[in-house]
Parts: sequence; C-alpha cells; structure tokens
Amino acid sequence: MNKRFLERLLPPIVVDAVRRVTMGRQPDRLRFTGDFASWEEAAQASPGYAAPVILEKTRAALLRVKNGEAAYERDSVTFTTIVYSFPLLAGLLRATTAHDGRLSVLDFGGSLGSTYFQCRRFLSPLKELRWSIVEQPAHVICGQKEFANEHLRFYESIETCLRVERPNVLLLSSVLQYLPKPYDLLWDLIRQAFDYVIVDRTAFLRSGRDRLTLEHVPAWIYPAVYPAWFLSEKRFLALFADRYELLASFPGLDTTQPDGDEADYKGFIFKRPDTR
Repeated sequence: MNKRFLERLLPPIVVDAVRRVTMGRQPDRLRFTGDFASWEEAAQASPGYAAPVILEKTRAALLRVKNGEAAYERDSVTFTTIVYSFPLLAGLLRATTAHDGRLSVLDFGGSLGSTYFQCRRFLSPLKELRWSIVEQPAHVICGQKEFANEHLRFYESIETCLRVERPNVLLLSSVLQYLPKPYDLLWDLIRQAFDYVIVDRTAFLRSGRDRLTLEHVPAWIYPAVYPAWFLSEKRFLALFADRYELLASFPGLDTTQPDGDEADYKGFIFKRPDTR
C-alpha cells in the first residue's frame, strides 16, 4: 500500500510515532565522528554545509509547511504535528512583553524560516512581528523569492540586517556548532547588545572541552557530511558573564551522541541587565 495513502488514513500522532521509531532503527543513522585539530582539517575531510542538496531538501520541506501540507519542519524532515520548544516561546514572549507587544528577531542561521514557521501560531496576535533571517547567499535568494512575507525577511549579513531592522532578540538555534569560529562570532554578536539572546539546540560536551567532529547525515534525510562542534559549556557561558543575566536554561530537542563521548543539547535565555 502507498506510504502517503497510509499517512492519510492514520491519525497524525500515530504517523509521527511510527516515523520516530523508523528513524531510530534506520541503519543509515546520524553520526558524529572524529576529533579534528582545526576547522581546515575537518573541512578538507568533508564536502561541507553548502551542498545544493541541503537547500533543495529544506526548500521542498518548508514549502509543504507554508502550503499547509505539513505542520512542521526540522532539518528538512516534515512532521504532521508541531514539536514546540516552549522555553523558546517563553523567551520570545518575555521579550515581547518588555517591548510593549513588539517582537523583532534576528534569527542568525535560521535556514528558510524553520523556527518562524514553528512559532508563528503563538506570535500572530502580536502588535508587531518582524522576523529577520541572516543566512548564506543561496538561502537568502531562495527565501526572498519563495518565503518572505510581511513578517519574514532575509539578509546576507548581520550588518545589512541591522541597517534595516531593530531586533530586540538575537536567536541562535542549532547554528553555533556549524561555524568555523563559534566563540569569535558569538562574542561579536554579544557586543551588539541585543536586549535578549536566546540560544537553542546547541551541543555541549560533558567533559567540558571543545571537540570538532564530522556530522554524517543519513541519506534518507540528505547525503551530506560537514564539520560540527561540540562546545565547552563553561567557555560558552563565560562570554555572557559580564554583559547578560541568565534567565533560564533548558534541554534541547536533539539527543545524538558523538562517537566515544557524551554530550548534552541545551538552550539558554539571556537578558541584558538594563532591559525590563
């Protein structure tokens, strides 16, 4: 029997449960391997994150969400029910309350709007909503053409975004671990003095050190291999220590462990001390 036909017959909760079980048994599973000395060394051992198939798979999945054919997308995989990050929503709504019903988000590395589409049902009643994504050039072109709307915009750089927008929230969701120099970029962003910084789905090694791996994405998602960090939580938090107050930390949605090591995926909500 056709798989799509079966999905139409079964209740959404059953479809999602079957998908999760199937993914867990999938022999071609998500893996993190290696312990590289530098980003250059890891990059030479992998095709990298800019492979066209990644953008195309993400585009196809999010078009289904945009057109009402799927409820939710994460890492180019669609689901029939939304998996909410309620701590993330709490952080966004806290920032909104502090700014008289106005929310302007700079979503760095936000793909084609994954988190925007995840949260939009809760944010639609706001007095003002601006969601600005800073991404790679190919993502920006695709986003501007097929996903931009009165709330959602795409920019190629932080500087370009800040010339147009006035974000009160910086969102970093599953992005720091894919940057060549995550701490340098994070420090540059912290010095921009956003009122709130929300970090989500970020990987930290339990041993407390940094480890640079290769992430092997299974072919049933898309065939790709690219560098991925597991960060030091202590080093990460130290960058915020003198400039932000930590309002909350929370577990992320991801669970995949690096080979031979243990890690936690976490989120954090930070507020500038002089912000309401």
